[in-house]
Amino acid sequence: MNDIKFNKNVVRTRFAPSPTGFLHVGNLRSALYAYLYAKQNKGDFILRIEDTDLERYVEGAVEIIYSTLKESGIKVDEGPNEGGPYGPYVQTQRKEIYMYWALKLIEKGAAYYCFCDKERLESLKNENGIARYDKHCLYLPKEEVKMRLERGDKFVIRQNMPTEGFSSFDDLVFGHVTIPNNELEDQILIKSDGLPTYNFANVVDDHLMNITYVMRGNEYLSSTPKYNLLYDAFGWEHPVYIHLTPIMKDETRKLSKRYGDANFDDFVKKGYLPEAIINYIALLGWSPKGEQEKFSMEELIENFSISGLSKSSSIFDQAKMKWLNGEYIKELDFDTFMKYATPFFDASPIKGLYDYEKFGRLLQSRIEIFSEISEKVAFITEFKEIDKELYNNKKFKLNSEIAKPILKECIDTFSASSDWSMDHLHELTVELANKLEIKSGAVYTVMRIALSGVMVTPGGSVELMDILGKEESIKRLNQAYSWL
Repeated sequence: MNDIKFNKNVVRTRFAPSPTGFLHVGNLRSALYAYLYAKQNKGDFILRIEDTDLERYVEGAVEIIYSTLKESGIKVDEGPNEGGPYGPYVQTQRKEIYMYWALKLIEKGAAYYCFCDKERLESLKNENGIARYDKHCLYLPKEEVKMRLERGDKFVIRQNMPTEGFSSFDDLVFGHVTIPNNELEDQILIKSDGLPTYNFANVVDDHLMNITYVMRGNEYLSSTPKYNLLYDAFGWEHPVYIHLTPIMKDETRKLSKRYGDANFDDFVKKGYLPEAIINYIALLGWSPKGEQEKFSMEELIENFSISGLSKSSSIFDQAKMKWLNGEYIKELDFDTFMKYATPFFDASPIKGLYDYEKFGRLLQSRIEIFSEISEKVAFITEFKEIDKELYNNKKFKLNSEIAKPILKECIDTFSASSDWSMDHLHELTVELANKLEIKSGAVYTVMRIALSGVMVTPGGSVELMDILGKEESIKRLNQAYSWL
């Protein structure tokens, strides 16, 4: 198998998720940063599927990864669907490649066959239940190894770690990192099923796919010396490392897919816009220069910087993301707003009852996420006897006794009108206020409470009459009058 000529002048980054379900926001952020850095430097962004953990594989997860990246605006240059010069881009399709390079390591003395069974490995556990491999099989005679292989004994291949000295490397976020070699265990490279572990496959694939910049979570900082020892054993150049701090649920807990914390699809279903999600997670661990917080993908590509990456963890603030999403919603053209809003209207109490677009014009500036639509419109279907206290209003000096004659005049005036346009309804309201010698706000307030039965509505009385129509509006005004 041919090696490749490594060229660090070309920026090639990768996103290498495991197909284990929906894409968690932490993984999506890793993909985003890798994409931004590649595109900013006119480089390539590669998708590689790391599916060697067969027990955790979820059917359809690769399709979810692709759809999430597409919705997010992240374009893959090379990957399982796109192809490319360094494929295949799915690890289970590269099984022979890993075994080839593992055997090379054995030849060099940098790895060895291990035949230890479960019982022996269990016996290595200390009082805390932690087992550390003791290099037992490293010292097996060659003849015994040959005999056991020919006999078909099960084996794994382990990396032969140094036990003395230190290993160091440089990271663009964390700087110079040094780890004692006696902390490095002889990790498994090839499992008993012939498939590689992540720790081996990611090194082989990153080199053979000419990945020049590796971005990943800082939980891999302590493993990086192991990877560099593999690079060194092969005589390969190290990539540039960029380790990212975790996204936290709070001060002490990480966001975790395994514990049901947020994934991209969940947020979309709640009514977040993909652009807003991407914008927000870009800011979790990266500080742009200046005060700008709202970034398009093009602006993120232009402004992203490694120097802006934080060494400290970021806390996921859902309230902040809701606010940002609301800013995106306000800027949508109305047709696009309605495209996103319609499924949420269909799932609300007003399905099939009222004009979605009329409600949409009221709600676009009043919601932060689309799932708020249902609660914002529910009042109009829940009309019931109105608490007289709702008519109390200090600003307009109102109470239920004052509201009653105002409501009677409203019924008479609007019942007689054949023009139900909003402009005309506003004109009638102002004329009615002048006739009663009160502020028009007092009339609007009384009518809004009488029509809705609640203190707060997404629109005023005229907007509600427009949505309800004349017949229902007059019916509600009469009913409200009878309750006073």
